[in-house]
Amino acid sequence: MVGKIESSPVPRASPLVGLSLLPTEDFRDFAWNLVDRAMVDVIEWSFDIIWGDGEMTPSWCESILDDFSARGRLLGHGVTFSPFSGGFTERQRWWLDKLRAECDRRRYVQISEHFGFMEAGPFVESAPMPVPMTEGAVILGRRCLEALARSSGCPVGLENLALAFCLEDVRGQGKFLEEVLSRVDGFLVLDLHNLYCQSVNFDIPMSELLGSYPLGRVRELHISGGSLSARRSGAGPAIRRDTHDGPVPERVFEILPEALDRCPGVEYVILERLGGTIDELGGAEELIRDYERILEAVDG
Repeated sequence: MVGKIESSPVPRASPLVGLSLLPTEDFRDFAWNLVDRAMVDVIEWSFDIIWGDGEMTPSWCESILDDFSARGRLLGHGVTFSPFSGGFTERQRWWLDKLRAECDRRRYVQISEHFGFMEAGPFVESAPMPVPMTEGAVILGRRCLEALARSSGCPVGLENLALAFCLEDVRGQGKFLEEVLSRVDGFLVLDLHNLYCQSVNFDIPMSELLGSYPLGRVRELHISGGSLSARRSGAGPAIRRDTHDGPVPERVFEILPEALDRCPGVEYVILERLGGTIDELGGAEELIRDYERILEAVDG
């Protein structure tokens, strides 16, 4: 008689940890410090941030991008496409043409953008704004994701948004994202600091918010810091914003292990920081400690 073989669960490979790269001088020293020590598994690049500046990328930045592209460790993250604008503009067509050329130039593993819109009528390049969940908005989001997929030839996804106008928007954003992403089998970039902003601003526990998102679609986590902005009226508490200009809050580190446990498909964990803020607002040493804490959480 052959005895029953007890199978052990196959351990999941740890996600790759990396940086959102920015072409600023203060970020150069920070990035090279980690890259030279072989601490960076993957790089995320917001390719469109230089499209309006003569397309000049510093040589040190080009070197890192080319290296990680050749190794199949380069992620693309757009910030200015505005996928939920209420119409398809010539600027968006130009953007998609630029994306196609960028993906011909470098090998990207995936391409993501932000939920919401940053262009409407005479307003361009605003902060991403939330969208109410309507049938028309869902259809618009699906069409824009399909356009991203056609132009890039890559898997495509969306990042959750920190800003919300009301509690209904906060509680419904996960369902909204699932409705849009399901059409193209897209992935979710789950930004934990964006969740933290909503938790602070609407007094909802982060674990509760986490459970409202389609966690099976999470392929990437973002970790960052931010700041508080006083209300113009002067009444009420300050608003927590995802400004990427400060240290990672302790609560974000506390929720990271839970997010890793509840999101079985996570492949990448990315630390974000705004260029031009490292020396002025905290220094590289503090940022390196944040990065090391992310590594410890992922390896743990």
